[in-house]
Amino acid sequence: MNAKQQNEVRAQVSAEEWQVRVDLAACYRLVALYGWDDIVFTHISARVPGPNHDDPHHFLINPYGMMFEEITASSLVKVDEDCAKILDSPYPVNPAGFVIHSAIHFGRPDVQCVLHTHTPDGVAVAAQKDGLLPISQQATIALASLSYHDYEGIAVNNAEKAQLVSDLGASTNFILRNHGLLTVGPAVADAFLMMFNLQRACEIQVRAQGAAVTAVDPRILAGVKANAEKVTKGLGGQIAWPALLRKLDRLDAGYKS
Repeated sequence: MNAKQQNEVRAQVSAEEWQVRVDLAACYRLVALYGWDDIVFTHISARVPGPNHDDPHHFLINPYGMMFEEITASSLVKVDEDCAKILDSPYPVNPAGFVIHSAIHFGRPDVQCVLHTHTPDGVAVAAQKDGLLPISQQATIALASLSYHDYEGIAVNNAEKAQLVSDLGASTNFILRNHGLLTVGPAVADAFLMMFNLQRACEIQVRAQGAAVTAVDPRILAGVKANAEKVTKGLGGQIAWPALLRKLDRLDAGYKS
């Protein structure tokens, strides 16, 4: 997308939507930076903000065919709940990504951002019968708000939407069995921090397999959510997001365009 097209997109959206576009593009770049991307597959989406917006189910998603490290604020595709483009874009939307993300945005109005990955360690844990085990501090944080969805094949069937939303419930961490990881949050920063923690928990579990491990006492698990809120000072993902953006800016600030 050239500079003229970028300026045209910015001129057509609100300041609030542009800020979400910048944050979402940054999230794509960070996912690539941490090695969680899967060429052009998997997705991160964000609901278009603003109390006066005419449709709360419009959301932004990646232009299918672009590497995550290429995505910019203006290249993100805005679609409605039927996958129709709200703004013109030369890129299509992956139908599998649309099914999962549209289901959650429609079924969870509290969620602004949905982040989905296919990392090797995440899929490895998703394939294990017992799922995520309480063997690390990171796992205890994820387990405080975690649910599972059984594999139904590549997610291109709209009939799967209701079960996805039902299985997610009120959770912020979601393991799609035999498929991958998913996190949600009231902002892009929150979904990213949840994914960082869930991904790290899966990496630790895979490394620990084959060895004798010690599970965390269930009495400790019960207090994890409140303690985690103390650690983040009630800021959620915003405790780390400004530092992550500074990291990106030092490497390449092109995501903002």
